[in-house]
Amino acid sequence: MINSFLNSMWGQANALFAPKRKRYLDLLVLVALVGILYGLVIVGKEWTGAQRPSVDIDLHLSALPKYMLFSIVRATVAFSICIGLTFTLAYWAAKDPIAERFLIPILDILQSVPILAFLPPVIIAMLAIFPRSNIGLELSAAILIVTCQAWNMIFSFYQSLKTIPPELEELATTYQLSWYQKLRWIELPFATPGLSWNSMVSVANGWFFLMSAEAFSTGNQNFRLPGIGAYMQTAVETGNTTAKWSAIVAMLLLVVALDRLLWRPVMAWAQGFQMDESLNPERPKSLILSIIRRSRLLRWLEHVRTERLMKRIPNPKVLPKLFPQEPEQRRRAIGFLAAGILMVLLLFLAAGGLKLYKILALVSREDWSRLFKAGGVSMARVLASTLLATLWTVPAGLWIGLNPKWAKRLQPVVQVVVSYPVSLLFAAIAASMLRFHVGLGATSVLLMVLSTQWYLLFNIIAGAQAIPSDLREMGKAFRLTRWKRFTTLYFPAIFPFLVTGWVTATGGAWNASIITEFVSGEGKTYSTFGLGSQLQLATEAHSIPLIAASSLLMAVLVVLFNRIVWLPLYRMAETRYTLDR
Repeated sequence: MINSFLNSMWGQANALFAPKRKRYLDLLVLVALVGILYGLVIVGKEWTGAQRPSVDIDLHLSALPKYMLFSIVRATVAFSICIGLTFTLAYWAAKDPIAERFLIPILDILQSVPILAFLPPVIIAMLAIFPRSNIGLELSAAILIVTCQAWNMIFSFYQSLKTIPPELEELATTYQLSWYQKLRWIELPFATPGLSWNSMVSVANGWFFLMSAEAFSTGNQNFRLPGIGAYMQTAVETGNTTAKWSAIVAMLLLVVALDRLLWRPVMAWAQGFQMDESLNPERPKSLILSIIRRSRLLRWLEHVRTERLMKRIPNPKVLPKLFPQEPEQRRRAIGFLAAGILMVLLLFLAAGGLKLYKILALVSREDWSRLFKAGGVSMARVLASTLLATLWTVPAGLWIGLNPKWAKRLQPVVQVVVSYPVSLLFAAIAASMLRFHVGLGATSVLLMVLSTQWYLLFNIIAGAQAIPSDLREMGKAFRLTRWKRFTTLYFPAIFPFLVTGWVTATGGAWNASIITEFVSGEGKTYSTFGLGSQLQLATEAHSIPLIAASSLLMAVLVVLFNRIVWLPLYRMAETRYTLDR
């Protein structure tokens, strides 16, 4: 009797106060939306203003919030472009064997091209499209960020699509799902956990190269955009210690804020797509995600958006004509599309190849010999850094991925650490290592590990979390030793994810060689012999032939290594090292 009375009173209290709580949530959401709108207005004025190739960076502390806003918007634009490229290119390569044959090599080449090599063509193209507006320079910075973070996401989604479990494939066949239904209800949910982890590390890599994207030079022109990256670069160049530490603290606060407002809600949401819920009985929570789910204002806006979108969608009877449902017709349509795009790409490649040949003809034999030697040295450093990173990320990633409680505790710490641009500390680390008589050649390997280890760690964590709990329990039931479980279960399960981590980590290490073999800061410059330092020196000397030769050699080395080593490992991951065969 008493219990029923208390329960009824509790229900009445909830009914009385619940709407008020929702009103408070809607008020918070409304304030956030107004703040976002106001920030977009400020950014819009900056983007649409008259073109300013270079701006004077204000090193006062009061200028940091505005610079942080500009950098966040550039990062958001870059990430949106990366998402579009990921869903388009990865899906196309995974579903069409013809497209796979030329898309994967092209992606290998693009991920191996250093960010400095993208500078001249991107700047020239954007300034030609927007000759007077500042939009050209802003988009150039966003595209440069894309070139250092898109490939990890594309390869992650591609690997997930290629390793869909057979039971899910049979489910799609049984229910006769269309390509769109299969993508929405099976493929995207299956790929979401791994793509979320890789998106996080990709965005972190974008922060890593933020200074290069917001403060760059090409030819005789120096471009500088207002942002926290340019603020950091100016503080380092001028030796302003106060401004430098202000930038470090501001970046740390920005990373923590993004973790709380973005990545923690994303990871809590992505956890719901795990195939085996028993691996994580206590799902991670996020206050921001709870507010978003409970806000009536956001639900109303979503309802309005959905209604307007449905009015613009073509008649469903027209869709089969645009996207044929018959496999033979679909393959033929995709083949025609692939052939058309391939022809356009070949025309661009032919024109670019002819121009590149004329530029490379200006490089002497002595320069080629020096670059080949430098390429061999950098290759050794890249492989050494990948090996060192693998030695600690495999056990650490397995331990985090297989222990839900520790994963929940360490995930926020890892997110903050990985998002912080450690390149700010490279000059201090190099100076400290030199005091212990450790040359920059060995130090650059350590700096590469600091730059690329997260590619491996996040992929391994995603792979470990995907191991079915019944197989883990079976290993315990048979009383297998830890080493036996590692060799027969854990390693085969994470191997596809590990290969993706190796590919992206080595590509990132090549890109990082530019700033790890040639470190500037605090009024000093430290350099060691390698292809990255040769490219940096050629850029400072504005030598287009040497920039082209260094970039081409780096791309060739990466592609050859991918074809000889990583591609066979990918095939092995698809055929042998999978839990479904």
